[in-house]
Amino acid sequence: MAREITRPKTFISTASLKPHFFIGLMLVAIFWTAAWLHLGVLGEYSFFPLWLGYILTVDALVAARRGESLLMRAPKHLVALFLLSAPAWWLFEGANNFTQNWHYLAPENYSRVHIIIEQTIDFTTVIPAVFESAMLLLTFAFVQRLPRAAFRIRVSRLTLWLLMYVGAFAFLAIIFLPQLAFSFVWLWLWLIVDPLNWLRGRPSLLEQFSRGDFRIIGALALGTLVCGFFWEMWNFYSYPKWY
Repeated sequence: MAREITRPKTFISTASLKPHFFIGLMLVAIFWTAAWLHLGVLGEYSFFPLWLGYILTVDALVAARRGESLLMRAPKHLVALFLLSAPAWWLFEGANNFTQNWHYLAPENYSRVHIIIEQTIDFTTVIPAVFESAMLLLTFAFVQRLPRAAFRIRVSRLTLWLLMYVGAFAFLAIIFLPQLAFSFVWLWLWLIVDPLNWLRGRPSLLEQFSRGDFRIIGALALGTLVCGFFWEMWNFYSYPKWY
């Protein structure tokens, strides 16, 4: 995703759309309807195919605008995002056990094992959906033209280590002071992982921020906002659901 986006197409023709665009739209249409109308098994298990449809649709739009996409260029990497997504999201679910920021409603006949398996399958779509959304946004000029600061912020190794300690203390605060630290659910992991990535010479949002480059940071933030809109909209009339 960090690669430069060069000359994306302004308009998309039907001929430039890959087959998985239409497969994705079909999945969205079928399982959005099934979720909101509570159409039995289709409605109960709509989350994964609905979001798989979203991911395929957006990936095809990226391919149409850019000439390539994650699915076309590196399908193994896309599969890896699915595999990474579930355990990553379970970390947030674990933290939510203390803060109770959200809870789930499910049929009473669902066993705990049933719920864990179904949620794990559903959670696999979170990171791919956000990354595909960010990649699509990176094909637009308004994201590529996000302001690049003329100055550089020097960040020392000590600062990076301090941020990781802040992340660790934020996690402890979630456990022991959940009524005050509930907002840290979304910060503690990033504060630990992103500085560590920079220290190990891997891509880091902090490193990009220090160079005054806000393109990928902006794309990820907007991509998450877009996904958040669809998460909440599709959840509104669905069952099972979260509050």
